[in-house]
This record gives sequence, structure tokens and C-alpha cells, in this order.
Amino acid sequence: MGTMRTTIVILSVDEAPLLVRSLPAAMAQPDAEVLVVDNASTDLTETVVEACGAGYMRLRERVSYAAAINAGIAASDGAAVLLLNADCVVAPDFLEQLTRRLNDPNVGSVAPKLIRATSVDPADRLEVLDAAAMTIDRRRKNRLVGHNAPAGDYALKAEIFGADGAAVLYRRETLEECAIGGEVLDEDFELWAADVDLAWRAQLLGWRSIYEPAAVGWHVRYYSPSTRAKLDPAHRRLQFRNRLLMIAKNETAGSFARDFHRIVFYEFLAFGHCLLREPDLLGGYADALRLLPAARRRRALIAPRRAGGRRVPFGIRPPR
Repeated sequence: MGTMRTTIVILSVDEAPLLVRSLPAAMAQPDAEVLVVDNASTDLTETVVEACGAGYMRLRERVSYAAAINAGIAASDGAAVLLLNADCVVAPDFLEQLTRRLNDPNVGSVAPKLIRATSVDPADRLEVLDAAAMTIDRRRKNRLVGHNAPAGDYALKAEIFGADGAAVLYRRETLEECAIGGEVLDEDFELWAADVDLAWRAQLLGWRSIYEPAAVGWHVRYYSPSTRAKLDPAHRRLQFRNRLLMIAKNETAGSFARDFHRIVFYEFLAFGHCLLREPDLLGGYADALRLLPAARRRRALIAPRRAGGRRVPFGIRPPR
């Protein structure tokens, strides 16, 4: 295939202090153009972008994460698109290591090795993993692979379910095929699990995903298993709701039948947890029910295009 021109799409929501470190690292990637989507920021985002010479797109009114990323994808024209959080600083050969995996025409996305950091300053990088891809287990619970494992673990390239949205390279053709009504990320999801939903959809359409540990980045994660307890209840409810919507949109009869006992038992436990430990999550059931008709319409548009006979690799993860 040779060199694939890539657009790096970075979203800033009043994240100028993060861009001071992450944007120059993105700009240093060869064969790439960088587009910063400014989600109606009130800080110095535009000033930082101008100083770095990156492309700039300002949204006049603040919209959800999913809507802002969709706007950035639509405004980009690279043959590949790297979605990158403002709180993720990448190594000099990051993009080169990722894009070579797209030489396989069946690979639609590539996940890097993300290492945890407490800030974007190099002095605050930790020796533990943030994520080595993501997976959905056979209960249909999504999770980060390798979170808090030693940084040297997960050192082998491997087939995966999908990549965490903090840093993921997508083939444009994959994004275009996954789009529903012009939306790559489902805007009803707003934020949490929109990346998981996209990865599941890509799997249904027959696209493979690869983990490339030679591509390294350092990520300051806002929401993870290690930070969940500190998260605002409204955000936890949104994540809980979106998991239910994701299942309603993407689950197939065959997969559900194979894992019926695991799924039902987990949902029983989840409901009990809500009742006894986190009653704030109970509203997520009503929220999911309200959005169910739209989810079913999206499902109906994808269903005829599913790859026949393909089994979604639930629970797959790179070797440790």
C-alpha cells in the first residue's frame, strides 16, 4: 500500500493546557495532517492551535463528544483517521507503527499501547498500562484490556475486539461503512461507550481490529475502573444506559443464544447492584427505554449489511 495519508482529529473542550503537550507530538507525526475540533472552548485553545500551525475547526455551540468527533471526521479527508484525545501524548513513531497494519485490507482499525500518566508532563508518566485495546466479554460487559498491568506486559501484536477511543486509527472506508445517517459515532450515546459501539458495529460488518504494541502513547484517563468511584453519578448513569443501548443495537440472535445464561445472570446481578449500591443508576433503564426506538431504527439499517456467518470475537484480548 505504501504510505497512507492520515488525518489526526483532536477534540478540545477547554483543554488548551493539555494541547500544549499533546498537539506538538501529533504535529510531529509524518504523513499526517492535524485537525483540532474546538468544542466552543472559552480558553486559549485557538491560540495554542495557531502557535502549532494545526488545522482548526471551531464549533459555535458546545455539542456532545460524539457529535463533535463526527464533525471532525466529516471535515477530514485522510485515507485513515486517527482519533486522539487531547490528554494523550504520542511517541514520535506512533502513527508509522499504526498505519503499517492497514496494509492488510481486512483491518479496519488499529489500537496502540497506552500507558497511564497523571498529567501530560513527561515527568508524570507511570510504569503501568492504561489500555492494551478493549474488549466485550461474553456477558456483554465492555472493559479496557490490561488497565493497571505493568507497562511491559501485552508486548505482542494480536487480533482484538476494538480500540479505546482515546487513541484509535481507523481506515476511512471502515468509518464510512459504519456510519448511520451520517453519524459515525452514535450521537444518542453522547459520550461513554460510543467507541465500543462503533467497534462492535465494525466487527458485525466484517472488519478486523489489531493491537499494535510498538505504537506507544501516554494517556491521562478521566474515566476508568480506577477512577469510576470519583465520577459524577450522571456520568455513571450515562455509561450504564449506553451499555444497554449498545446491546439493543448490535446483539444478534445467534450470539445471544450462545451466551444467554451469562448475559441474563449478569443483568440480574447488575440490577441488584443498582438497587443496593447505586440507586442513581436505576434511571438508566428508563433512559435506555426512551432511546430504544431510535436504536432499533439504527439496528435495522445495519442488519442487512452484516458479514454473513461472522462470529463477533467476544472476550478476545492480546496475550499478556
